[in-house]
Amino acid sequence: MAKWLIAGLGNPGEEYAETRHNAGFRTVDILAGDCSARYWKNECGALTAKGAYRDDDVVLAKPQSFMNASGSPVKKLLDTYGIDPDHLIVIHDEIDIDPGTVRVKFGGGHAGHNGLRSICDKLGTRDWFRVRCGVGRPPGRMDVADFVLSVPKKEAADDFDYAIGRAAQATLSLMSQGLEKTQQDFNG
Repeated sequence: MAKWLIAGLGNPGEEYAETRHNAGFRTVDILAGDCSARYWKNECGALTAKGAYRDDDVVLAKPQSFMNASGSPVKKLLDTYGIDPDHLIVIHDEIDIDPGTVRVKFGGGHAGHNGLRSICDKLGTRDWFRVRCGVGRPPGRMDVADFVLSVPKKEAADDFDYAIGRAAQATLSLMSQGLEKTQQDFNG
């Protein structure tokens, strides 16, 4: 029986709940149902819930430290539960991917994403899984931070909701089918 830490990145607080930057939190909320995780508690600087998917134990986490400091809670949770980074799945928004699409990978850089940068720095490795929810680039000259901290409207909202659902499916696939099969099914 494997044990996984699934960390959805986002920002705590009602004002951020529906923003693009909270793609990770929203995906983890979907996964809570899939993994029968019902009881949330504050632990290691994150909201966590334990569950299971098929033969795997799962710890779901929503770091409460704000996006740019996600690394500390993630590191503490890995240490607390004795989970190696190669069983960490981080779910996050990605501006370099078209809205409504999902990409899965293992390892790599942070591409300027401060939440990923924080995790890379705290773990001392980049070797963990990423489920990236495409939100696209901001229109015109809009600031990236303003864009990801805004709530998508109309068609963009539909694309965002679709990506979150796909991200949850991709996360479950990673645990049950492995990276290669998941990439075939979701990265195409």
